[in-house]
Amino acid sequence: MFSSDLLSKDADWFSRSGRLFIRNVSIDAPPLTPNKPVAADDLVSGDGLCPGMVPPGGSTDANALTTGPAAAPAPSTTGTVALGHTECDVVRGIGAPDSVNLSNNARGDRVAVVTYSRGQRAGIYTFTSGRLTSIERGPEPVAQPKTAKPKKKPAAT
Repeated sequence: MFSSDLLSKDADWFSRSGRLFIRNVSIDAPPLTPNKPVAADDLVSGDGLCPGMVPPGGSTDANALTTGPAAAPAPSTTGTVALGHTECDVVRGIGAPDSVNLSNNARGDRVAVVTYSRGQRAGIYTFTSGRLTSIERGPEPVAQPKTAKPKKKPAAT
């Protein structure tokens, strides 16, 4: 009698909404074994751009007048980055990187090392065969020293 009573109380408790489970949580992550092969359009170029991207500070209109060199925008913080994403998934999500180094590993697989030196996502992103395999956090931004305010002298009475 005791065990069936306990089980019915547990079943009743777990069936109530809002106690233990949150139904509106979504997790955005790539599959552990991506089925789609990496295509040429998924690979970043040596200048840090993917097909369809406009160079930072560049314009899509070749006749546009420019008044001087434009500063590159800071990398975005809204893109999704996860292990297994393709090179261009990451670059399109964060923005154009500060540097890209392309090489091959001992097995002949393409290795791309994409570096962001500024922004909240600063770090070194390593891709093997077009997929993100490791992320190393970038250096912490240097805090600006606060200037000391001179102390007020007590008023003479």
